[in-house]
Amino acid sequence: MKVLITGTTKGIGKAIAEKFLNCGYTVFGFDILPSTINNKNYTHYNLDIKQKDLPIINEISYLINNAGTQNNNDIDNNLKGTINITEFYGIQKHIKAIVNICSTSAHNGAEFPEYSASKGGVLSYTKNVASRVAKFGATCNSISPGGVITDLNKHILQDKNLYQQVLNETTLNKWATPEEIAEWAYFICVVNKSMTAQDIIIDNGEMSKFNFIW
Repeated sequence: MKVLITGTTKGIGKAIAEKFLNCGYTVFGFDILPSTINNKNYTHYNLDIKQKDLPIINEISYLINNAGTQNNNDIDNNLKGTINITEFYGIQKHIKAIVNICSTSAHNGAEFPEYSASKGGVLSYTKNVASRVAKFGATCNSISPGGVITDLNKHILQDKNLYQQVLNETTLNKWATPEEIAEWAYFICVVNKSMTAQDIIIDNGEMSKFNFIW
């Protein structure tokens, strides 16, 4: 089966691509950066997910929208780019599952204003797509990670004091790894058959953290 994943050069997208490759799938990756994956079943395209002249890839079974930016034209990249890819590759009879990588910011409005707004849009768009791919027997869900150990967060990870501050905002006192998010993406795509139009929050308890003051 064919899998299309956006943002596969590093971080969560690369981990998801490697997970599907290790499970024997044919994977196509989109990224504005060159490929860092060496596998005969992987095909890489250097492109912008917002562009209109997208390559023809027929009979995509699984689509994972992961590519995005943080505080850099986020509505255009995170929301409009996701819509562009999904409408072109996801709304078709061969699709089995679509997963959008969202963010806890879609729920709590944290981080940069445009980033939060873009991810909130992705959350709503996920439900819209779920209703439209249901006729194909397909699902569409999203994953909302909290902190993840990726290059995007290098400035935090390399600052001991800052990293401890963000860990203190979680109940489990840790961040997720890209590989853990990849396992969730695989499960929601391949194992899941009945959950659709839902969002899974994977944040080590950040959203549930509270101080009880009486």
